[in-house]
Amino acid sequence: MRLILGSASQRRHDLLRQIGITPCDIRPASIDETPLKNELPLPYARRMALEKVQAVTHTNDEIVLCADTVVAVGRRIFGKPESTADAVQYLRVLSGRRHKVMTAIVVKTSKKIWQKHVMTQVKFKVLSDPEISAYIRSGEWNGKAGGYAIQGVAAAFIPWINGSYSNVVGLPLAETAGLLQGAGYFVTYDPGVP
Repeated sequence: MRLILGSASQRRHDLLRQIGITPCDIRPASIDETPLKNELPLPYARRMALEKVQAVTHTNDEIVLCADTVVAVGRRIFGKPESTADAVQYLRVLSGRRHKVMTAIVVKTSKKIWQKHVMTQVKFKVLSDPEISAYIRSGEWNGKAGGYAIQGVAAAFIPWINGSYSNVVGLPLAETAGLLQGAGYFVTYDPGVP
């Protein structure tokens, strides 16, 4: 079976390669990612992942993998900041608090759909204004759910997580590998094997 990654995220591609998975093709889904009125974070992430996988065209010998990662503070969804002001606001809200990172994963063949979600708790230290300003200048926040990247400079802001680290980066690897194997895809677990 050929694996199709329905995401343009370089982080997801890199994470898959880390466990020996190299997609045959990358086909990002183009969907409206606007949350519905009063939609909670986890149902939103699940809906997005399912809509993405359904939007990716594939043949009978292909498996499609899609995911959606959401950062949530209570009922509030923090997507990718659209501006520097959004990123600053996100960091101020996250400062000194715990939040949840949720990823919904969907794997689809021509006959069946497998779904799973993973939740990780993350705690930020209290951020000073100079720390927030420096992080904004780094540009690392751009294109990241919640406005930060745990695998980069923001690691210095996070003294504690409970759950999957790779989930916070953008794709929970243990659960993703399990879904792919359940769908009949052979995972080598060898980053040197394409």
